Amino acid sequence: MGSVNKVLLLGRLGQDIELRYTPNGDAVGNCTMATSETWKDKGTGERKERTEWHRLVIWGRRAEGLKDYLLKGTQIYVEGRLQTRQWEAKDGGKRSTTEIRVDNIEFVGGARNATERPVSSDGHQDRSETQRESPPPQELTEEDIPF
Repeated sequence: MGSVNKVLLLGRLGQDIELRYTPNGDAVGNCTMATSETWKDKGTGERKERTEWHRLVIWGRRAEGLKDYLLKGTQIYVEGRLQTRQWEAKDGGKRSTTEIRVDNIEFVGGARNATERPVSSDGHQDRSETQRESPPPQELTEEDIPF
């Protein structure tokens, strides 16, 4: 029998995408995404919340095409797969990280998205005028789940 490595996430970006290029010219974008869950504590009746942070990696033309739209606070739905990278640190120790290698992104909407940002005269979106805190994560309902 085969295996499956599939990740589905619905949440908000914790930072604007950072676009870099490999030595051979391939684009790679990195950003973080937060997913939150809320529940009511059975013992105290108090509402609790837990947030998980995920590292997203987007390769190639997709990363280049989304660089003006993957902005802090934007709500997105991501399909991808887990990928673990290992490397040797400068101090000689071994390091590793687990990331989501993104295969598909959909914009879910909400209060924050890139189309709300003003565009400067050179055609680029002006980020300085609209930098503000991202809205708090909203509780998910059945209508928010894309499947």
